[in-house]
Amino acid sequence: MTAKDYDLLEDWMGRPHWQEWWGDVDTELGYVRDMVEGRDRTRPFLFLLDGRPAGYIQSWQVSDNLVEPWISKAPWLIDVPADAIGVDLSVGVEADLGKGLGTAALTAFLRKLSDEGHRNIIIDPDAANARAIRAYEKAGFVPLLVAPDPDSGQETLIMHLQTDGAPKQPGFQQ
Repeated sequence: MTAKDYDLLEDWMGRPHWQEWWGDVDTELGYVRDMVEGRDRTRPFLFLLDGRPAGYIQSWQVSDNLVEPWISKAPWLIDVPADAIGVDLSVGVEADLGKGLGTAALTAFLRKLSDEGHRNIIIDPDAANARAIRAYEKAGFVPLLVAPDPDSGQETLIMHLQTDGAPKQPGFQQ
């Protein structure tokens, strides 16, 4: 992902299926700008379908978030492996939902992370996001714990995937 992709991502973030699970567009886009511009070690990517941008995916290090304010916002972080890498994703447009695109993109991304040597991978959907949870289970994640969200009062389902960390094939380019 590059700065050229900000307008596309801003459009996606404003769509109802993003707004249901993501935060304020300006705030979220600010986080992505920090990533792209090197102020945050989270790695942002776009994934493609038939050559067109079709969604967003990112990876982040649990160990980078074992500090305030993240511990207060997500106290469950202390209950997952400190060496874990977290993943977040969303399909860009509504027309691409329910077609297996999220699962396919996630599976390919997980292969990339395993190739990089990551053994513990987590994903943290809202416990009410049944569509995402099904996609994540299809990609191999299993429930690890349910954590209350201190800000919203809703629950987050922390899901875990353990890989062997052995290289399998070439991965994505950032």
